[in-house]
Amino acid sequence: MASIWAADRAQRFYVGIALFALTAIAVGFSTTYLIPMARRTFNAPVVVHVHGACAFMWMSLFLAQALLVRSGRTKLHMRVGQAGLPLALAIWFSGILTAAWAARRDFPSQGQVAEASFVGTVSGLSLFLAFVAAGYAVRRRPAAHKRWMALAAIAVLWPAIFRWRHLLPTMSRPDIILGLFVADLPILVAILRDRLRYGLVHPVWLLGGTFWFVEQGFEVAVFDTMWSAPIGRVLLAMLP
Repeated sequence: MASIWAADRAQRFYVGIALFALTAIAVGFSTTYLIPMARRTFNAPVVVHVHGACAFMWMSLFLAQALLVRSGRTKLHMRVGQAGLPLALAIWFSGILTAAWAARRDFPSQGQVAEASFVGTVSGLSLFLAFVAAGYAVRRRPAAHKRWMALAAIAVLWPAIFRWRHLLPTMSRPDIILGLFVADLPILVAILRDRLRYGLVHPVWLLGGTFWFVEQGFEVAVFDTMWSAPIGRVLLAMLP
């Protein structure tokens, strides 16, 4: 099986995922962050800006790493990659604090919807961090490593893609259309690519993708119900 995946070295596919991710972030956060920042109308705690900077740096690092592999500079790729896990931890920590601030800000107008949203952010960020950790655990197995990192990049994209709703016609369930189907489409594309190009699907997509689909499906199913909001309330009470 290792010989099958050896043909996947230095492919453009992972550069494409990185470029798609950076584009999705620029589009998604243009109306809610980038433009308001340019107009000096965006007010938020420092941690919000830290989270945005860390997420952008992680995606930029993912692109740089894919380009280094494409150019055959694997030793430099390995040295630069040491920054990835600490950066992912910073995204996780700052993202939870950012989500807590947003939930408390929105609670007066949205009630338990704000609390339920916080639960989804915590679970999504935690799974992102788990994917990154898995990628580091198998970093000497390139085929698995790159897929775990690509899966992590896709997983952390859903907030940006969900914000595309601000630029699109009104839709009844943007959480399903954008946050579930569109945000998860790159995983399905990756699975199809493996099947067509190599004759089978790499286990990372099957294992990690299943965890992600289950988490996303469960999040949509229990959102704004008797289950999610109370959990969010408890988690928020644990944070400063």
